[in-house]
Amino acid sequence: MSQELISIMNEERFVDYLGENEEEQIVNLSLRPKTLDEFTGQQNTVSALRVAIKAAKKREEPIEHLLLSGPPGLGKTSLAYCITKEMKAKLTSTSGPAIERAGDLVGILTNLEKGDVLFIDEIHRVSKVVEEFLYPAMENFQIDFIIDKGPYAKSVKFNLQPFTLIGATTKKGLLSAPLRGRFGLFFDFDFYPVDELATVVSRSAKLLDIPIDKDSCLEIASRSRGAPRLSNRLLKRIRDYAQVEGDGKINLEVTKSALDKVGIDGQGFDDLDRKYLSALINIYQGGPAGIDAIAASLGEDRQTLEDVVEPYLLTKGFVTRSPRGRIATKKSHQHLQTG
Repeated sequence: MSQELISIMNEERFVDYLGENEEEQIVNLSLRPKTLDEFTGQQNTVSALRVAIKAAKKREEPIEHLLLSGPPGLGKTSLAYCITKEMKAKLTSTSGPAIERAGDLVGILTNLEKGDVLFIDEIHRVSKVVEEFLYPAMENFQIDFIIDKGPYAKSVKFNLQPFTLIGATTKKGLLSAPLRGRFGLFFDFDFYPVDELATVVSRSAKLLDIPIDKDSCLEIASRSRGAPRLSNRLLKRIRDYAQVEGDGKINLEVTKSALDKVGIDGQGFDDLDRKYLSALINIYQGGPAGIDAIAASLGEDRQTLEDVVEPYLLTKGFVTRSPRGRIATKKSHQHLQTG
């Protein structure tokens, strides 16, 4: 494998699916499912949504406000697009940090038409001031906006068209109780099993016109940490490797070679995951250790560890949490061959 290609493939952290660059956003948009029938996985959520959508259509009403929660990269945004398509509505998309002032939210809400969907990603990061405007908007489709200050201040009421708010969050516990209570439907996303992720890889390869065999789809899926976004990212990087080092076709040998070269092991762990486990085991004797102490030892941001590294390690039983901190399990010792 050429050093140039290794450099290209290592220029990003594969499992860091908190953000996407512009090129990746464009490609992922083309891979995004358009309807619930095309959406793979989260079967209980999809089944419940089919009923809710059918009922809303019969009543000729917008579907209830929805809250989608779970680790990044599992398809919350994609599902919001599917819901909008099924409701034959228009989608307005934003994020919690992007709504800096109450006036920003007012501008968005007053431009919504009847039945439109407002999708707010990372809704737990909406400021308290902005959140206060969401309460009456969600409950009564009204907002009260204060203009001027002091003795000249006056309240202006805006009547809104009935709409659906879909909130997505990676940290449901950070949502305030009043905001959480105004959602009518709640869905928690789980990590995908290997067979469902293999289906995602196969579909994406077909859309991208990438020749790939079944064994390669399963191999990519097994190293994707249960996240479709990561599956698609790995697929595109293996495609690069296959085109430079092979004949453009992805087989099991090419897949394993490409992933091994860039340090993605059989569990889907990359260098930071292994450093996290190594620090917990070797520096803190297996724990318990606080997240701030681990972050300081690694020179990493706490949020990266909490949002990207830990969810999968916790779900798969490599790490447990206690009141005193994180503890490495026997699986971690075995994986690092330290015990």
